[in-house]
Amino acid sequence: MHESEMPRVDRDGLRIRLQSGVMELPVHYMRGGTSTGVVIWEPLLPSDDFLRAELLRHLMGVPLSGHQQSNRQITGLGRGPATSNKVFLARVVDTPRGRQIVSTLAQLASDHSDIDWSVNCGNMSSALPLWAIDTGMIEAPFTEAFEVEIKNTNTGVVTIARMSRHEDGRFVSVEIPGVKGAYPSVDLFLQSPVGNKTGALLPTGMVMDTVAGHDVSCVDVAVPMVIADAASFGKTGHEPIQELEADTVFMAQLRQVWIEAGLKMQLRRRDGELMDRADLERSETIPKVCIVGAPRHGGNIAVRYFTPQTGHASLAVSGGCCLAAACLLPGTTAHRVAKGIVKPSTSFSDIEVSIENPAGKLDTTVSAKLIDSQLEVQAAAYRRSTQILMRGYVPLYRASAELIDSMGALAMHPAGY
Repeated sequence: MHESEMPRVDRDGLRIRLQSGVMELPVHYMRGGTSTGVVIWEPLLPSDDFLRAELLRHLMGVPLSGHQQSNRQITGLGRGPATSNKVFLARVVDTPRGRQIVSTLAQLASDHSDIDWSVNCGNMSSALPLWAIDTGMIEAPFTEAFEVEIKNTNTGVVTIARMSRHEDGRFVSVEIPGVKGAYPSVDLFLQSPVGNKTGALLPTGMVMDTVAGHDVSCVDVAVPMVIADAASFGKTGHEPIQELEADTVFMAQLRQVWIEAGLKMQLRRRDGELMDRADLERSETIPKVCIVGAPRHGGNIAVRYFTPQTGHASLAVSGGCCLAAACLLPGTTAHRVAKGIVKPSTSFSDIEVSIENPAGKLDTTVSAKLIDSQLEVQAAAYRRSTQILMRGYVPLYRASAELIDSMGALAMHPAGY
C-alpha cells in the first residue's frame, strides 16, 4: 500500500472522549533522541495552570502533591529519570515563513509534584516534526528534504528541523549513540541560541569562575550550564555514570558547585523572579552541570553530564551544543581540556565538535566567529533519531471534578478546530 493510501491520524483523532464513564486524552508516546515522553496537542488541555498541572501529573504517574520517595510511576507513562519524564504541549500555527510548531516543555520528576517549565529539551524536540506529520498538521513531501520551524516557548529558542523521505514514503533513517538500530532521522539547527535564559553567553561575566573551590565556566548556549574540570574532583570524565552517582562525596561536591554557580548566574524562575537557593536545590532542569576531561576515543572532549539532579546515560543535545560552543572560547574549562578544536575565524564558519559521552560520540556543528576573544554563535546543529512508541488514549481515572468539567467543555468545543 502506498503511503498516500494509508489511513492517517488527523485532528478528528485528537478529540477528548468519554469511555466507560472515564475521560480519556489522546496522546502520542514518543522517543526523541535518548529521551522518551509524551506529545499532546495543546488545544486539548485546560488553560487553567492548576488544572493543566493536575492532568500532567495523572498522565505521568507522579505525586499529585508533595513528595513520594521511591515512587515507581506505575500509574502513568513516566519512567524514573528526568530523560523519561517529559511532556511536550504542541500546536501548529501559520507564519509568513510557513507552518511552525509551537512547543512548551513540562519536565516532571518521579518523586515529587513540582513541574519545571523553565527549559527546552533538544532530544525530545526531535519528536515534534514526526508528531506534526503523523497528525496531519504538516505535509511532508517525498523524495526531498523538508524543513519545519519549531519555536519553544520555555526559552524562546527557534529550531529548524529537517527530515527526508524515500519515494515509498519511508523516512530516511539514522543510527545515533545510545539508541540501538536506525530510526527516522532529524537534523536540528538551533538559531541564535546564546543567552536565551540569562541574556548572555557568559552569565557571570567571566570566562572562568572559582566556585566552592573548583574552576568552572558558566555558559548559556541553548541551555545554561556549569562546566567543571573533572580533574578538580579527582575524576577523568570517562567514569561510568553509575559509578559517579554512587560516589556520595563527589555528588555532594558537585551539588554544591551547581547551586553556588546557579546563584552566580542569576537564573530566573518561570515567573521572572530570581531563583533562590531553595529553588536551585530542587530544580530538575537548570543549571545543567557537567565534568569534562581529555578525549580518548577520537573525539574532541569527554563529558559526564547531569540534569542536574541525576546523571545522564548519554548527553542531552542542548547541553552538547553548549559544551561545543564552550570548546571554541579560549579560557574556558572546556577549551582547556579539549583536543583538536579548530579555531574560529573572524567570519562565521561551521566548526564540528565531537563529544565523547557514555553512549558514544555526539557530533555537533557550531556556526561561530571569534574576534578579540569575543565569541559569537550564530547557530548550533545536531542529528537525532525519533520514533512513535504508541499513539492512543490515556484514561484519567483519578481526575478531579474540576478537571473533568474543564475537559468536558474542551471535548464539546476544543480550541483550534
